[in-house]
Amino acid sequence: MVNIKSICVWSHAESRKVTDLSSGKYPFEDGLSRKEEVTKMTNKQVFRVCLTVLGGIVLCSVSFSSLAAPPKLRIIQTNSAGDNIHIIDPVTNKVVGEIKGIEASHGIAVARDGSRIYISEEATRTLDVIDGKTLSVTKRIPLSGVPNLVALSPDGRRIYVAILPPWDDLSHFPQIRAEASGGVDVIDTASLQDIKAISIKGGIHDLYVTPDGKYVVGGVSRSAGSAGNLMSVVDTQTNEVAWTLSMKPSPSPMAISANPDGSTKWVFAQVGGEFNGFAVVDFATHEEIKRIKNPDVAPEQQNHFGPPSASHGIIVTSDQKTLLVNSRLNSTLYAYSLPDIKLVGGAALSGKGASWLTITPDEKTAYVANEQTNDVSVVDIKSLKETARVPVGFGPARNIIWVVP
Repeated sequence: MVNIKSICVWSHAESRKVTDLSSGKYPFEDGLSRKEEVTKMTNKQVFRVCLTVLGGIVLCSVSFSSLAAPPKLRIIQTNSAGDNIHIIDPVTNKVVGEIKGIEASHGIAVARDGSRIYISEEATRTLDVIDGKTLSVTKRIPLSGVPNLVALSPDGRRIYVAILPPWDDLSHFPQIRAEASGGVDVIDTASLQDIKAISIKGGIHDLYVTPDGKYVVGGVSRSAGSAGNLMSVVDTQTNEVAWTLSMKPSPSPMAISANPDGSTKWVFAQVGGEFNGFAVVDFATHEEIKRIKNPDVAPEQQNHFGPPSASHGIIVTSDQKTLLVNSRLNSTLYAYSLPDIKLVGGAALSGKGASWLTITPDEKTAYVANEQTNDVSVVDIKSLKETARVPVGFGPARNIIWVVP
């Protein structure tokens, strides 16, 4: 840090040195003595120098503040078959951090300021709150059932947690049945309390908040059988089900596109099972308008995936121009143009079991979780080329972008 006092002292000494070299006798217009005139001149010089230095410091301060460091980004990657969560640096594409002690993690959300990370923990049936600086669990919020995906409202005031019916009904043992409970839990982020459990027949597995924050769109778990073949839409003002749409198979991972005014246009829903593609639902009419199948590949190129579906993981870019879609069966990340929903191309993945994806804020890079090979594929979206693979934990599933506080 610059020492102003030292600079002023130095300036005073230097000015005295210059004055001492002057001639000892010369006329002064104001009638002052030589000593008085020298003192007057010296003080003026010191004052000017100090003003110059102070001005420079102010300008430097403004310059440095305008060159503030860009936000530090990280990818949070759950490992559904383990008790840890990995944090990836998108600059180096290496694991640089770890959240420990969360058994069977599922959904993730992050606070807008990055100060908190919210992760649903199936083993404890809680929503875990993680401190963004220490990466330690600070609170476990009890939930009404087994949690799956979580979603944060645009204003950051609410977290919506998908709740599945727990499979612990032993009344017909040895047959084990699901309980009747399930739906959506609503968490208040200020009090960190579960303020409401919205009951939905068959429960919810995946859910998403619409871009305008007015609705939560949920897909009912396939394990609920025919009763679960529904898309359920919850009004966030009333926290009640606004409407449902029967879909078979039931919708699971979904992506939502917006109209120019911010309202919801379409829901792209991967409908699970053997269908390698997605359905398109018109939000205004509450109708399914088409189904898009991902390209076919030769049988020898197909990946023998496990449940729940051939295509799992889907996202719309923020400019509303591209839809990215995972295919487990084809080990490929596909890109479709919007709004015409035309295939642009695909990025072949060297990892297997593509189950989820997230994209960086600049929309240049996608991170695809490969649950069968325990790694994450890094894909350049423009060229649709895999550029790296990042080893992580067992059964990587959900991932999300995090801006570090």
